[in-house]
Amino acid sequence: IEPTPGNEVYIRYQSFLSQEELTTAIQKRRPTKIDIGAVFNYPPKDNKSLPSGKLQTQERELVFDIDLTDYDGVRNCGCDGAKICPKCWSFMGMAMEVMDEGLRNDFGFEHVAWFYSGRRGVHCWVCDDGARKLTNEARSAVATYFEVNLGSDKNKNFHLSSPLHPMLTRAYDILEPRFVESVLPEEGHALLSTRASWTKLLMTLPKQANSVAAKLEEKWGSKKDNTTPEEKWNELKSALSAFIGKTGSSKAPKNMSNADRARVENWPVETVFKYVYPRLDINVSKMQNHLLKSPFCVHPKTGRVCVPIEVSNFANFDPFQ
Repeated sequence: IEPTPGNEVYIRYQSFLSQEELTTAIQKRRPTKIDIGAVFNYPPKDNKSLPSGKLQTQERELVFDIDLTDYDGVRNCGCDGAKICPKCWSFMGMAMEVMDEGLRNDFGFEHVAWFYSGRRGVHCWVCDDGARKLTNEARSAVATYFEVNLGSDKNKNFHLSSPLHPMLTRAYDILEPRFVESVLPEEGHALLSTRASWTKLLMTLPKQANSVAAKLEEKWGSKKDNTTPEEKWNELKSALSAFIGKTGSSKAPKNMSNADRARVENWPVETVFKYVYPRLDINVSKMQNHLLKSPFCVHPKTGRVCVPIEVSNFANFDPFQ
């Protein structure tokens, strides 16, 4: 519980025997925020009277935290930090869809609840009995399963292994149409809407495909070319497939290694993932004793409520209302 506005010191290890006791404490302390932790083997409020190490976590929902600040490097809408807009908010819907599919289909979880954080992201609470009783090691394994190395500020290069894991293939199938709709056009993040933007994108192609980049740069820069961002993306993918001999209409260069071929083939997937694959605050998910904001709290800095979001109805959810 955060006792006063602007005070980041939490009163931890609070526990209550009844709803009435909790209500009384809230009315007395008037906290600006409430975070929820684990179920313990002893009342957490008695922790100071217990021998060291005696208070142990027993269970806790499996939780995930996705924050738009982790997308700052790919947000071309003008937002950064805590600022959000409809253009970058769409990243949250894509992340939710990928995570929800994986949690339900790959792990068999059924009770998966999504909440708007009240500010700049979303929270996921997996409430199945099996999920609540996962050890820290098992939680870490589930979280790591979804983790993809998207590079870093110091090393912007990352490469997926080939062949792709089925989970990543499914994620790409989910994300690519959203990427085309929300990231490529001018009304999105303008990744293929201007000469400067498509030149920058073509420069990220593996050096083995420089000839593909040069031909498309020349074609798209022609005054006769009026292709849309979506058409440019499809043309780029087709050109790469032909370059590595995947279409059957041409053969890959004789000096191209299997590793180089895989890099060219995976480039569209890596590009989509770089922009819209879920970026988890993975440490939130790894430990039973990690705190997370309680659903239905009012965010102290925005005044917005931490309310549920249906994955299937994300397009109709407005975080600004």
